[in-house]
Formats: sequence, C-alpha cells, structure tokens
Amino acid sequence: MGLALLLPTLLAAFPGMRAEQIFTNRGTLSGLETQTEHNGELKESTSSFFDQPPALLMTQTFDPSYTGRYHSEVHIPNAYRHGDTRFYGFAFRLPPDWQFDPPQSYNLAQFIAPFDKCDSFMPSTMFWAEGTRLFTRAKSGSVCDQTTKKFPLEGVTLTAGDWHTVIIGASWKSNATGFLQVWLDGKQVLDKRNVATTVAEDVPFQFRVGLYANGWHDDKGMKGSQGFRQVFYDKVAIATTKDEADPEKW
Repeated sequence: MGLALLLPTLLAAFPGMRAEQIFTNRGTLSGLETQTEHNGELKESTSSFFDQPPALLMTQTFDPSYTGRYHSEVHIPNAYRHGDTRFYGFAFRLPPDWQFDPPQSYNLAQFIAPFDKCDSFMPSTMFWAEGTRLFTRAKSGSVCDQTTKKFPLEGVTLTAGDWHTVIIGASWKSNATGFLQVWLDGKQVLDKRNVATTVAEDVPFQFRVGLYANGWHDDKGMKGSQGFRQVFYDKVAIATTKDEADPEKW
C-alpha cells in the first residue's frame, strides 16, 4: 500500500499523529486514475504550467449527436470519509480565448463516490464556473434523499489566461457540525460553519480535478459557439492543513 493511501488509516488509528501532506501531484499523469468520455483527452503539457513543467491539460469537444456526459478528469481515491477534516488544493488556468458568455456550467473539481442504491455515482461537493462566476455546494441527507445547498463565491470574477489557486477546506459531517471553506488566489471566499457537508452513508469519496462540461449534458446542448474547451491543472494536493494544500507554498 502506498503512503498516500496508508496515511488516512494511520491518522484514524493515532489521532495525535500529524501528517501535513497526504497527496501531492506536480502536473503529471503518473499514478493517477483517469476518466475521459467521448472525445475528451488528458495530457501532460509544457506550454503552460504553474511554476515548473509539466501541467495537466484536460480537453473536451462538444458533439451535437452525443447524449452522454463529458468528463475529462483525474481521480484521487480515499479523499475523505465521515469525520475527516481535509484541505484540497490545486491551481488551474483557462486559456485566453475561453468564452464566458452565454454562461453555462463547467465543473472544475468534485468529490464523488459509487453507490449500490439510488445513484451509481453521486457527487457531494463540486466546484464550478458559470460564466465569470464560481460556485460550490454541500450535499446532505442520504443518497436516496439528497439535499443540496448551492453557494456562490462572492466577490470573485473568474478570468481567462491567468493561473488561479484554489483551496477547499472541509470537515466532513452528515449532521450540522461540519464546515466548508474556499480560498481563491489567497482570499477566503466562503466560510460556512455548523453545516452538514456529506450524506449519511459512510463510504470513501474520491477527489477529482478536471474539466467536466456538465452543462452540455444537463442543458441538452451547448450554449455559445466554443465547442472545444480546455483547462490546465497543476500542484494538486490533499493535506491536513490549509498551508500544506496551498499551491503557492509547496
């Protein structure tokens, strides 16, 4: 068993044990689980990167004759279970020609788990763009009776051509004792406390980063004229502290 998978078990067994970084990736596909659907692609790129090459490049292409979903993501297993407090960091960049208008949802990161009832795969918290606005959410209840709360990230205007850093902090609780926090480019843009942040079923959730053009599927078509989309990712981390997840600090 690799260290990244062993550490959560050790932390549960020895609450006083401190581990700063549970997982890190500097923009390579090595050792990552991947998912692409239809015409999606995952690559390593040296054309744009956060601080040193390579970075991950995720692409998707709209097809009007296709009715399925549009994932192009990498997966980190065992990213959380009930009771965990974790911080998840990554850097991302939209190309300079990214079309923001008309707004349509493009998911950039999510937590998801497989279930054997009601939902084959269910995402809990997601992080996505609609035009120049960014959003996240918390899901509670049970997989068969889900409650979702959508949170806009206030005071944020998403730009293309620039690298942005994201940190998501969460205390994963199915009752109203958890928290959900987000920092963008070093500024805290969400701080929800005493909230339920996950469903009642205690299963391991994956952390996924990548381009999931969910609006193309959910809206049953593409808005605008940009049918080829790509997003760069770098410095992906899972940590027990905010600073150790921060792409600016490792």
